[in-house]
Amino acid sequence: MIALIENKYEIDLSKPIDISIPLSNTDKNPIAWYIEKPKIEPVVFGDWIGKVSEGSSTNFNNIFFNPHGHGTHTECLGHITREFYSINQCLKQFFFTAELISITPEDINGDLVITKNQIEIALHKDSTDAETSSALIIRTLPNLESKKHKNYSKTNPPYLSEEAAIYIREIGTQHLLIDLPSVDREEDEGKLLAHKAFWNVKDVNNLNDDARLSCTITEMIFVEETIQDGSYILNLQIASFENDASPSKPILYKI
Repeated sequence: MIALIENKYEIDLSKPIDISIPLSNTDKNPIAWYIEKPKIEPVVFGDWIGKVSEGSSTNFNNIFFNPHGHGTHTECLGHITREFYSINQCLKQFFFTAELISITPEDINGDLVITKNQIEIALHKDSTDAETSSALIIRTLPNLESKKHKNYSKTNPPYLSEEAAIYIREIGTQHLLIDLPSVDREEDEGKLLAHKAFWNVKDVNNLNDDARLSCTITEMIFVEETIQDGSYILNLQIASFENDASPSKPILYKI
């Protein structure tokens, strides 16, 4: 099936490119932020177990997970603000133009950092170029399969510099997707410089009028090697959680 997006982009809906990581209750599930793996287990009422193989008529599972620490998730600025904001209320459109770039983070004082200059070069832009896709997808190199199963806790993964996050905001990117557990340093004394820069949040206790309420950050994606850098249409799917973040399923389509 062919669909027309914004009356100018044709995509083949029968050829989705899934860049999410599945959530499971196994040791293969990625983990961040010092938590344990997710739990998916049948409901138990006395002798009754919600599992067909145990004699029930249905499989009836509880799922316990953390969206930030257990896989691909999309978050709104409510992730860092005192006032409650929900991803379900902030994200109201789901198809976007997107640009995929690949970057090898630079070693800066022992940390691996994605810089503004690297993003400019990858996008073939200079600081005066205001045209950009609605979404930016960053694949870090080396692009190891272990990203899909890695326990990131206490590993100090790569992250975005504040300057890079400001640049991404200034070129008009509304939705940022990255294959890391966070756009910020794992331990940064709560500064969250890249989050604040991207959402233009100046004070987490008193939100400024020009904060970017409709913009999102999606973390812990995985972009296969076979997917080439370039322009795509992104379908950013979330579950309807009234929470700062939701597990998500970003899907790309070739234009």
